[in-house]
Amino acid sequence: MNRTIKVKLDLKEVEFNALRTTQSVASEIFNDHVEWSFENKTFSKAKAHVDLYKVERTKFPAFPSAMLQTIRDTALETIKALKFKFKPRKSANSGIRYDKRLFALRGEQLTFSSINGRIKTIVSFPDWCKDIVNDGKLKCLQLSFDKQHEQFYANFVFEIKDVKLKVEGKTIGLDRGIINLITTSEGINYSSKKLRKSQRKFLFLRRTLSAKGTRSAKRLLKKLSGKEKRFSREINHIIAKELASDTTIMTYVIEDLSGIRNKRRGKKFNKRLSSWPFYQLELILTYKCEASGIKVVKVDPRYTSQRCSCCGNIDKNSRKGGKYCCTKCGFKCHADTNAAINIRDLYVKHSQRSYVEQAAVNQPMVRKSEMPHFCSSQGHPLVG
Repeated sequence: MNRTIKVKLDLKEVEFNALRTTQSVASEIFNDHVEWSFENKTFSKAKAHVDLYKVERTKFPAFPSAMLQTIRDTALETIKALKFKFKPRKSANSGIRYDKRLFALRGEQLTFSSINGRIKTIVSFPDWCKDIVNDGKLKCLQLSFDKQHEQFYANFVFEIKDVKLKVEGKTIGLDRGIINLITTSEGINYSSKKLRKSQRKFLFLRRTLSAKGTRSAKRLLKKLSGKEKRFSREINHIIAKELASDTTIMTYVIEDLSGIRNKRRGKKFNKRLSSWPFYQLELILTYKCEASGIKVVKVDPRYTSQRCSCCGNIDKNSRKGGKYCCTKCGFKCHADTNAAINIRDLYVKHSQRSYVEQAAVNQPMVRKSEMPHFCSSQGHPLVG
């Protein structure tokens, strides 16, 4: 498991200017490799090295060669991940990835490369992350720049080993939504009222200030920039922390919502989807749960909102807003709670099937009656 620690850098004016120049050159090198990759229809690092290394070294002779290679790798890895769907571009304010050749951390002294040589500075880690710094393995450094506050930050990535997952406990399904950010299969709801109220407030402020167009209005718009995102992130952290701190949980089951924004659903609904921070909540929940030994797994979300968690009947007419009433058996429940139960049961059934199939391979002569049965609420074998 990887943990990232963000630390503010205290730099002198000369060092600050050197880093700004390094950023600008690094962005240009990145964009050169992107153009080359699209022209040659390849993301081969070896071919890029042959074609561009000498060209870039001649163009920027003072730029560290190891950093040039790191930027090349970053650019080509990005294109490989995007599969040539569009050209990624870096601005003069974009971050820079440092590998172990380009930086060193000895105690609290950090040294890293720039276009004007190595920069030395002292970093102060917060008390809450002392154990991560002491016990974790430092993997890389990401240098980022806050344009609004003219401030550099060092993002240290530590790898933490020996995180043991729990082997017993409850399995809980989590349904994510726009009205309720999270609903558990036990019927606990985390409402999005505060988040939606904040979004409406900032939307009104942005429209009002943009319509004015005065210098003071523009200054206030700049001040408000990012405030909404920070508020949303804080809510996600609070929810994830509460879920991850439950000592009775072994597994959380969530929906695989990848590609949910690709479908056109109307202007109004698409706008609500674009402001829905479901993926951020997923990332925060995953790393907090991993640190607590809780496993987070994904299942196919299809028909989880239409299926009856009691009889299994699938009918879209059973759900009306936040209410669910099965048209076949009459089962009534909160719609999000019903979906969360279905999400949990999908994983439990898959676990049962996988266990039985593996048992059949390992012990083909064992009779079906001799196999352990499963608890539908927890999804792990109980010796009967």
